[in-house]
Amino acid sequence: MIYDALIAPFIDFEFMRRALAGVIALALGGAPIGVFLMLRRMSLVGDAMAHAILPGAAVGFLFSGLNLFAMTFGGLIAGFSVALLAGLVSRVTEIKEDASLAAFYLVSLALGVTIVSMRGTNIDLLHVLFGNILAMDDQTLLVIAFNATITLVILAVIYRPLVIECVDPVFLRTVSRAGAPAHLAFLALVVINLVNGFHALGTLLAVGLMVLPAGIARFWSRDITGMMMIAVASAAISGYLGLVLSFQTKVPSGPAIILVAAALYVVSVLFGTVSGLVRQLFPGRHLEA
Repeated sequence: MIYDALIAPFIDFEFMRRALAGVIALALGGAPIGVFLMLRRMSLVGDAMAHAILPGAAVGFLFSGLNLFAMTFGGLIAGFSVALLAGLVSRVTEIKEDASLAAFYLVSLALGVTIVSMRGTNIDLLHVLFGNILAMDDQTLLVIAFNATITLVILAVIYRPLVIECVDPVFLRTVSRAGAPAHLAFLALVVINLVNGFHALGTLLAVGLMVLPAGIARFWSRDITGMMMIAVASAAISGYLGLVLSFQTKVPSGPAIILVAAALYVVSVLFGTVSGLVRQLFPGRHLEA
């Protein structure tokens, strides 16, 4: 019974194995980025950036249909453009960066939906907004795996300034000039992983496997390395159980994955060893002198 429910779908069906490989790649690349988004208090910025890639992907769809490379290239250009424009507006005007991103987020979402609706059908629109990881082909999987590899390599290079900036940005500015380049590289990694998530989970859910696993990890560890490992593990587990749930029921694959991650988040809020509600209500005994 357990074998039929949890293992057999991945042995019997190639599309399930491909989807599982895609989820693991998304977890490896996106979850560590989500941890830094959380520590830098940029989680909602990540959500806004997820919608910012929609017009570029929609333009790629307008010219080439559901073409992998056209939509990927368009999404990357749109994501980078919105990040730069939002930063520029916040620097040359009195508008704060969060308000600037919110404006671009709303415009991007409306523009992207309009472009897709002009060319495609409601099915195409649902595919763009919510994705379909079970329909992932080999080319899409290779792109996701390549982007995840690039993410891990660049993250290893900029890891130290990112960590220092999370803890003490003023100190980083006084001892090094690596803060600004690391921040720009980090924003580029955010866009790349949002495009990754877009292909598997769609625009509306792309940020889910970045933010929720990071939130889960925060309730189980205070160490950044520990948080990253827990985030990757929870993202992979959420993907696996979500695919099983989708296969066994009529729940779409993308929402199923995010719902499982949300369930793990609720468990972490209640029982997490770091600031979990149960831990706060029933603290353990402290050592007495």
